[in-house]
Formats: sequence, C-alpha cells, structure tokens
Amino acid sequence: MKKPFAIGIAGGTCSGKSTLADRLNEALGSKYKVTLINMDHYFKRPGITTIAPITGIEYVEHNHPDAMRVDDMVADFEAAVTPGEDAADIVIIEGLFALYLAPIREKLDLKIFVDLASDERLVRRIDKFMARGQTKKEVTDRYIDTVRFRHNELIEPTRWHADLVLNGVFDRTKAEEIVVTYVEAKLNS
Repeated sequence: MKKPFAIGIAGGTCSGKSTLADRLNEALGSKYKVTLINMDHYFKRPGITTIAPITGIEYVEHNHPDAMRVDDMVADFEAAVTPGEDAADIVIIEGLFALYLAPIREKLDLKIFVDLASDERLVRRIDKFMARGQTKKEVTDRYIDTVRFRHNELIEPTRWHADLVLNGVFDRTKAEEIVVTYVEAKLNS
C-alpha cells in the first residue's frame, strides 16, 4: 500500500498559494495521480462574523480557523493521505492554514510557505476583489481592519514550520521546477 506524498502550501492572502498549487498539480499530474485540496472550499456558509480590533467594524471572518469547517477539511485530508491501492501519488493542500493546523501539518512530507510583502499582497487583493464587485475602499478597509491583523497573528508565524519558503514574486517556472524535481526524487527513491 502506497502512502501519498503530501505537500502543504501556506502563505498570506494573495501571496500565490493557489497559483503555485495549480501549477504543481498541472506539472505533476501528467505523470502522477494528484489530489488537490483547496482550503477555500471549507469556509462556513453563512460565515461567522468578527469585530475588527481597532475600528470595531463587524466583518464576515475569512482569516481565522473558526470560519472554516475544520473537522470536514481534516477528515478529507486524512482520507486523501491514507495509504491504499486507489490512493493518489501526491496530495496537495493549499490555503491560509495549511501549516497552522497540527493534524494537517504533522502529516505533510513537504511544507511550503509562499512569502510576499504585505503591500504587494494588498495590491493583488485589491485587483482580485474589485473584479468581484467590491470598491477599493471596501477592500482596503477590510484588509487594514482584519486581514492584516489575522495575518500577523496566525499566518506569518507558520513560516517557521515550512521546509521551503518561496518568494511570491519568484520566477514561478524555476520554483515549480525545483519543487517538481524534489517531489519526483522522493517518489522514485
């Protein structure tokens, strides 16, 4: 029975986690059976709310584990990494809390943190959420009120669990090649 090689990809909002995960899935998926788990699919609906610590404004929370169906996410991840004849060769889990949650982190064979300066993450977030219909002020207010606070509190410290820290403005082709080469070497050893 083979045990899937488990990769966790964490980092701040709009740092490039999903992009890296998608590209690894594409690069490795041509040779191996890959399961990709995106943590964004586990947000509670309707979401929980939080009060911003500085302004006191109430927001729907998306940057705290309490906003997620953690038990479902952990169960799905554990099922994916369980050895078996039909198991994937590689499991990739990506999201804010990929290195935060111990039941996931402890089962990862490769832990990646995608680092990107806060101003660059904010610019990407503005573009992303304005495309979804929010105003620049709505995006920046929320970022300053809650997202930045939660990043500093919960996400940034997880970088110390990472085996590899990648620059979010990296040459993605080179970073992907490095990770793919490493994973293939581990699978073939």
